Amino acid sequence: MSNISHVEIRVAGYGGQGVITAGYVLAYAATIHRGLYGLMTQSYGPEARGGACRSDVILSNKPIEYPKLTRVDYLVALSLDAYSTFIDNVRPKGAVIHEASLVKISEAEHIPDLRYYPVAAIEAAQELGNPLAANMVMLGAVQALTDAIDLDALKKAVEVRFPRFKRVNFKALEKGVEIVSTLL
Repeated sequence: MSNISHVEIRVAGYGGQGVITAGYVLAYAATIHRGLYGLMTQSYGPEARGGACRSDVILSNKPIEYPKLTRVDYLVALSLDAYSTFIDNVRPKGAVIHEASLVKISEAEHIPDLRYYPVAAIEAAQELGNPLAANMVMLGAVQALTDAIDLDALKKAVEVRFPRFKRVNFKALEKGVEIVSTLL
């Protein structure tokens, strides 16, 4: 069981970036491999790719009484539109984990009460040989910033979801952890 009591994470971007998959893997890892209560909801436009989408994950050590996010602790922004749309939902002292090449936010634009973590997930995934693993790099970053989940649980969830591609996704998770450790 984790030390967390309740954490809300929103992963948002465009269809085709692995937003829904990231939310699924996170919730699965926490509930099946950590024994937490978890809930994942998703929202996406009618477009198969390129439309706005989001995945909301609630993790708790107690039963979850309300299925919607009420205070986002971590916003994982994979597009500038996602950041602009959801930044006002992040609670004071919350964190924004954003894709560094797609969501460029200058220090002058930072909201004073929030923490910002630029993660070059697309670049890291390309270096690993699979640009589709950028969402897993971002999940590694989430893992490094929160006590909601551990790396082993994420790897077990990835192995179930992507048995053929587990090695590259494991490396992507580890790369996300490494990137954030340099930012802390």
